[in-house]
Amino acid sequence: MADFVEGEDMTLKKNHPAGYNGITDGVIWQQLLLFFFPILFGTFFQQLYNTADAMIVGKFVGKEALSAVGGTTGTLINLLVGFFVGMSSGAAVVVSQFYGAKEDQQVQKSVHTSFCLALAGGVALLVIGEIFTPAAIRAMGAPEEILGYSVTYLRIYFLGIIGNLVYNMGAAILRAVGDSKRPLYFLVASCLTNIALDLLFVVCFHMEVAGAALATIMSQLLSAVLVMITLIRTKESYRFIPKELRVEPVLLKRIIKIGLPAGLQSMMYSISNILIQANINGYGTNTIASWAVYGKIDGIFWMTMDAMGISVTTFAGQNFGAGKIRRLKKGTYVGLLMSTIITAALGLFMFTAGPVLISLFTNDADVMAESMSIIRFLVPFWFCYICVNVYPCTLRGVGDALIPMLIICVGTCILRVLWVFGAGAVHPGLYTTLTSYPLSWSITSLAFLVYYYRFSAMRKLNKLIEE
Repeated sequence: MADFVEGEDMTLKKNHPAGYNGITDGVIWQQLLLFFFPILFGTFFQQLYNTADAMIVGKFVGKEALSAVGGTTGTLINLLVGFFVGMSSGAAVVVSQFYGAKEDQQVQKSVHTSFCLALAGGVALLVIGEIFTPAAIRAMGAPEEILGYSVTYLRIYFLGIIGNLVYNMGAAILRAVGDSKRPLYFLVASCLTNIALDLLFVVCFHMEVAGAALATIMSQLLSAVLVMITLIRTKESYRFIPKELRVEPVLLKRIIKIGLPAGLQSMMYSISNILIQANINGYGTNTIASWAVYGKIDGIFWMTMDAMGISVTTFAGQNFGAGKIRRLKKGTYVGLLMSTIITAALGLFMFTAGPVLISLFTNDADVMAESMSIIRFLVPFWFCYICVNVYPCTLRGVGDALIPMLIICVGTCILRVLWVFGAGAVHPGLYTTLTSYPLSWSITSLAFLVYYYRFSAMRKLNKLIEE
């Protein structure tokens, strides 16, 4: 393992002069792609954790188990875990800025402060998840037939939450310094482990959703161990030294200043989705299962946007730290163009391959038909989301995180909920509820166009260029 780690560190530097950093010196579109694809594949394998659980329990246990693992539990996991993953993005921005500025000592301190935050968050989530899971599932109005499955899955899942957060923080740090490959390798290993354990526990041992949850936490622990070994054995400035684990108050404040808005933004997304899930729960098990299936297929688009967002944020953070503002600005436009091309390709793929993808999760004819109907309704509106992804990621990279968070919370979360309970009361139905998504994306995109060009930190940076 030591040889592997050192070899990777050398690969990042070979064939370039001393001090070369591709993100701050290379061709922009090439660097974004080189960074984007490992993150995309890594996010794909990360999505496969819960998707594999849903596919296997849907096929071998039933649609009630699919509804629990694929729908209700996923929404609650995104609410709690998403907050701390958002916080880790703050750590990534701070590390990337110091790394771009070549301030090695600050990189080291930021890494150790970040892991203190991850460990504290893991303990907090473990306690919250174990205590409040049953009440949260009931509050969402889950049907009685999926209630027991949901509680079982979540309580086991939260037993392994510390490993989950440690991996996410470690992966964020590696990506912040431009290494998006090793997080991918670790996710591939842990995802394949998850699938193998799913088949063992669910199919062979008949442990149902408990087996799926156990497989997930064991595989997440593996990814956490791999990322920590990498950070401990590297010789670079982002090395993790256990005895140096301590909080630097100034750096913690800076991480929270950038990460807290991202975490709150993730929570607001999840809260709005919980309310929508509660609304959808009123339409019965078939609709819940259809929405769960769509959510897993739709995850292909979201993981792509997430990968592009991480790429843009890291690019912006390192170039901001290096003082290369013109390059930073160009990276935003390249990110927008790449996102548009990728969205068009994914939309075409969904329309043509949708029935095949749906059949991976269920054989129920009613669920399959309604899942495809949802795809046809929502996929054409994906283009409305592109600005909501790229602009705030650039702004987060330069430290402008609070106002973008407020725009997203109001535009895509509060507006979405108001629509569901307002228009939904006048014209109740699944597709009235689903209209909240394209409506909120479109309005939020317009808000970001105005803020980015008229009021944001980028406008102030542009003035510095002119001067």
